[in-house]
Amino acid sequence: MATLLDSKPEVLRTKLDNLPTQPGVYKHLDAGGSVLYVGKAKNLRSRVRSYFHDSRPRDGRIAIMVKKIADVEVIVTDTEVEALILENNLIKELQPRYNVNLRDDKSYPYICIKNERFPRVFKTRTVRKDGSTYYGPYTDVKQLNQMMDAIQSIFKLRTCSLNLDPEPIAEGKYDVCLQYHIENCKGPCVGKQSADDYQQTIDQVETLLKGHTQELQDLLRAEMEAQSEALNFEEAARLRDQIEALQTYSDRQKIVSQDFVDRDVFALFTDRDEGVACGVAFVVREGKMIGRRHKYIRRIEGRTDAELMLSYLERFYAEASVFPEEVLLSVDPNAHPAQDTVALEALLRQEKGKQVPVKVPQRGEKASLVRMATSNAKLLVKEWTLQRMKRERDRIPQSIKALKEHLRLDALPRRIDGIDVSHLGGTETVASCVVFTEGTPRKSEYRTYKIRSVEDGRPDDYQSMREVVERRYRRMLAEDGPWPDLLMVDGGKGQLSSAVQVLKDLDVYGKFPVVGLAKRLEEVFVPGDRDPVLLPKDSVALQLLQKVRNEAHRFAVTYQRKRRKKKTLTSELLDIHGIGEKTAQKLLKAFGSVQRVRSADEEALAAVVGPAKAATVRAYFDAPPEPAETTA
Repeated sequence: MATLLDSKPEVLRTKLDNLPTQPGVYKHLDAGGSVLYVGKAKNLRSRVRSYFHDSRPRDGRIAIMVKKIADVEVIVTDTEVEALILENNLIKELQPRYNVNLRDDKSYPYICIKNERFPRVFKTRTVRKDGSTYYGPYTDVKQLNQMMDAIQSIFKLRTCSLNLDPEPIAEGKYDVCLQYHIENCKGPCVGKQSADDYQQTIDQVETLLKGHTQELQDLLRAEMEAQSEALNFEEAARLRDQIEALQTYSDRQKIVSQDFVDRDVFALFTDRDEGVACGVAFVVREGKMIGRRHKYIRRIEGRTDAELMLSYLERFYAEASVFPEEVLLSVDPNAHPAQDTVALEALLRQEKGKQVPVKVPQRGEKASLVRMATSNAKLLVKEWTLQRMKRERDRIPQSIKALKEHLRLDALPRRIDGIDVSHLGGTETVASCVVFTEGTPRKSEYRTYKIRSVEDGRPDDYQSMREVVERRYRRMLAEDGPWPDLLMVDGGKGQLSSAVQVLKDLDVYGKFPVVGLAKRLEEVFVPGDRDPVLLPKDSVALQLLQKVRNEAHRFAVTYQRKRRKKKTLTSELLDIHGIGEKTAQKLLKAFGSVQRVRSADEEALAAVVGPAKAATVRAYFDAPPEPAETTA
């Protein structure tokens, strides 16, 4: 009897059999390479294979997803906690379609030191690129709250959101609040605490957040003794209370092991039989793994692992912009007698401003990190082998090859965007963009547009084309893709020229080729060519362009009909005096049609829009029809 797993490609079945049993994160991918789902597991092999067990109970959403799974990628981690944090980061970055329940959950919180003159310190779940400093994420909210309580009780920072620029403080715009009176704030808003003194306190907060509690205690203790010798007993007592509070916090946190060292961890795995190696880099910042990078290395014949490792390191740091405090390796690049790491170490020292140790650890936590990276490198080499097998079996569709040849394209048009503009007698102008990959529709990436720059009754296909092209590719520019290999617009020279001008204005013209397909003679227009390209009527290349054009037209017309139907349904309810568009939409959403609204009793209507509007609706439909003469 065939099972669900039997219906999957052989390459995927083989990969599932060879998955590691360590903890980690897995990604389910569809046939086009898009990520369907990201999850974590204590045992990757057991967890991932469980999706394909016919006996496993699953809801409809997961059942649909499993049918779409064509590939699986995994990242091995050392612990389940690491997998948890990495999973969360990947979900936020990739936003997979089937992570609906996780995507709606709150993200892990951080502690933010706000980028302002008197920085506030607060909890947040949103990281903004505004110059502020963030510590976290914290998976244990209890630990985070303890940290925040300690910061406020020890350092007495402001909690208000006032603008504390010098001018409003000098003008006396503010008064001290309750926090000042109960000695939870030192009153920077009225000039009772200087910016320099406040910044010194923020420096101490950062020392605490980095886990250097002993260093902070030593600093405070030295300051306390200095104040005591100067007979400033009140200030010395305040520092003594800070030290005691810090000690209490430190004692409570002893069971938590935190490593805030910035380090890069490199590992190499070589498969001599396949002629490929893989270098993996774990980027660890403040003790947290923030990313994994890898690079496959070919043509390895006659080169030792030490040579390959040094080559990988030099390329990695030649392209790097941030440098660590320590580098850990699985292979000593100095093991080859004909090379050394002098140049690499000089580069690290120059960029970091100090000596950066490069080590090959043999035991302890650092060696464990290297082993974890090595496991990932080994797994990636296995995946590469499977992908090579898959690539040998896959064949590029003939239509894509033919289209490249006929249009003289530099690259295969494996991803095609198709744009169409549609209107109804000059009204309800809309547009659509469909996406084809490998010659097949990718419906999850279809988009529709309501044209705003053209007035109803005054159709302008060229302006409509300019608007939709500008909106689509301005957003793509902001998000850096995914860019098409070919853009096809529905129309002749006018529509094509409109699209080209917008792409030039956006400074993306030339990033991908653009053509126009005219309906009348199925002529293909290319920018810069006066005469169109006439493809053979039976050409698979023309058939592909027609398929894209027809799908874009169908999708635009469908969108237009939905808008028209929605508008028609709503307009009848809008004839009721006192019923606005929002109320009409609410009624349609609840009852499904105007006819059902008409037949609903007043109690059912009141449950949706309230008793007053329900009475208005009921009175309108219960009233006898007016004479035809009056209506006219």
